[in-house]
Amino acid sequence: MKEFKFVKMNGLGNDFVIIDQRKNAISFNKKDIISICDRDTGIGCDQLINILPMEKNGNILIEFFNSNGEEIHACGNGSRCVANLLMTEKNIKTITLSTKEKNLFCQRIRENYVSINMGIPKFKLDEIPVKSGIDLKTLNFEINNQILKDPFLVNIGNPHIIFFVDELNDYNIDEVGPKIENDIIFPEKINVSICKIVNQDLIDLIVWERGAGRTLACGTAACAAAITAIENHYVSENIQVRLPGGILDIDYSNGKPVIMSGPTELNFSGEFKLN
Repeated sequence: MKEFKFVKMNGLGNDFVIIDQRKNAISFNKKDIISICDRDTGIGCDQLINILPMEKNGNILIEFFNSNGEEIHACGNGSRCVANLLMTEKNIKTITLSTKEKNLFCQRIRENYVSINMGIPKFKLDEIPVKSGIDLKTLNFEINNQILKDPFLVNIGNPHIIFFVDELNDYNIDEVGPKIENDIIFPEKINVSICKIVNQDLIDLIVWERGAGRTLACGTAACAAAITAIENHYVSENIQVRLPGGILDIDYSNGKPVIMSGPTELNFSGEFKLN
């Protein structure tokens, strides 16, 4: 039996079980993570985040797992939640976290409202990655009479495919999301975003997260959608992304890091016994 303490937090309803392993390291296998994330028999969350007992370049190291037990390299909202938790612990207003891929500078803008530097996005097909020989100009998806075409691809720690449409209600993300996520042209699977441009300062977004399914919000998806809209001059360089769980502020210009800002919330903390 494994017994551990945890904190449950969320960013716009995108929720996380955060386990601080700095003093008591615990090893979790894939089955354990699935059990912890299960909303019926476990604690329940979109992603599990470990605060690790070692540091990287003097920064606190964190790792992320989706609710299907698979490790991912980035989680924007989750990182903001961990940052706020640790800034409160240390009574500071800025902190740099490290993942296995990059360093993340975080800052508390006001109470429970945290910004994070997500780094510079990647656009090359082998950086997404996409199966070689794919022509984006002909890449269309037709699923149960729902046609999604003219996609954009971005990697901002996680791979994303983004579609811009006239009406979000014309698409069922629960149907199109898993089909596109698991398409064989994406060797590491992919996060699926459907977006609508509302005006120069606002886009609406629904997301199917790789390994987690439909979520109320996804920080890296919001970044990917904003990056794409800004790169194509659909919107201004400082925009809001409205998801089912609320709004994130994104600041980006070509060639520069993406800054994402939004609220964090503590749900509860406790102890859990894993058989």
